[in-house]
Amino acid sequence: MLSLKKFFRVLGPGVITGAADDDPSGIATYSQTGAQFGYGQLWTAIFMLPFQVAVQEVCARIGAVTGKGIAAVVRENYGRKVLYLVVLLVLVANTINIGADIGAMAEAIRLIIPINFILLTLGITATMLTLEIFTSYKVYANILKWLCLSLFAYPITVFIVHQPWLEVVRSTFIPHFELSFQFFFIITGVLGTTISPYMFIWQASEEVEEEKEKDLIGWDQKPRIGHKFIHNLRIDNFVGMLFSEVGTWSIILVTATVLNAHGMKDIRTAADAAKALEPLVQSFPNAGFFSKLLFSTGIVGLGLLAVPVLAGSASYAVSEAFSWREGLSLKLKKAHGFYGVITIATLVGLMINFVGIDPMKALVYTAVINGVVAVPLIFVIALVGQNKKIMGDFSSGITSRIFVWLTFIGMGAAAVAMFLTIGK
Repeated sequence: MLSLKKFFRVLGPGVITGAADDDPSGIATYSQTGAQFGYGQLWTAIFMLPFQVAVQEVCARIGAVTGKGIAAVVRENYGRKVLYLVVLLVLVANTINIGADIGAMAEAIRLIIPINFILLTLGITATMLTLEIFTSYKVYANILKWLCLSLFAYPITVFIVHQPWLEVVRSTFIPHFELSFQFFFIITGVLGTTISPYMFIWQASEEVEEEKEKDLIGWDQKPRIGHKFIHNLRIDNFVGMLFSEVGTWSIILVTATVLNAHGMKDIRTAADAAKALEPLVQSFPNAGFFSKLLFSTGIVGLGLLAVPVLAGSASYAVSEAFSWREGLSLKLKKAHGFYGVITIATLVGLMINFVGIDPMKALVYTAVINGVVAVPLIFVIALVGQNKKIMGDFSSGITSRIFVWLTFIGMGAAAVAMFLTIGK
């Protein structure tokens, strides 16, 4: 049994990845799910957990065992065609996600302070690039984690408002399906914003960063780890993913009870989404303002935590593909290419906000794109994880292989169903 002190000591990349998973795109998608379908998709949270844990565990294990990121492993073992496909998919999905998150952060701030949207997006982008390039991500991530505590507003609200608990329990454990485009569109988004491409690359690369920090990589560039390290990695990964899914379930449930049950079935603005938290602050003199403040704090905090993960994972993929020096632990002068990709991806993402797409809808569209892009990436990750030549004694066992391949099939089926039901 782990003591509480030792338990917290093993938490690392998995917990940060889990926190970043509930990024602005995730909050918007889960909110739209609850508002549009009520309790109808509540079951996705508990059903996704074992699949999310399985996929992220493989990604973390690949990084820990090989001492390399996923793109580097693919380059060395599966050829350049597969490599370029992986890098392109991650780069496109992450850049779009970055743009949507920046736009959402600006809209969230505008709920409290009426500043020009364009000026806000420029200011947010400049701030994040400065922090990413010139400060340690681990230092400011530790600060931003406190802002992310605002996400607990959703689990707290679950128990403040009156819930039809019998229906909630039934909807949590019994899947519900509808043969319509809107249903499969949203469920693809829910899957995509939960089991996301950027998380695959990020967690593998951060395991490598952790090994470097602990001086676990030998002169031959091979990690010196054993079964205890992998055991701790799995604990870290599970805790992070569990935290993520508790957030998912709570957001869907709160928006279903507070918004859908009262006739609001389409979230058009950040202000609409913030109304879900009004029951938490209903005793305040101005409940509407405080619900917006709480919502804004969560969106901005999670956005500041997630965008560096998005930009960083895109840069890890590109840098590994071309054998550049990479890592957030390196200074700018030692990793120009790595930080160059971060800068370009963030700036291109910023420009997406200038084409007139509604920020809240952009978040949901981004989640759906992630849901489609994740499918071929999971296929590659499954192959790497079970390859004994690459993974040796730490190749995927039967349970891991089953859950990862089921994730590939399930997400692929959701994406195909979405395309087949267009117009229905």
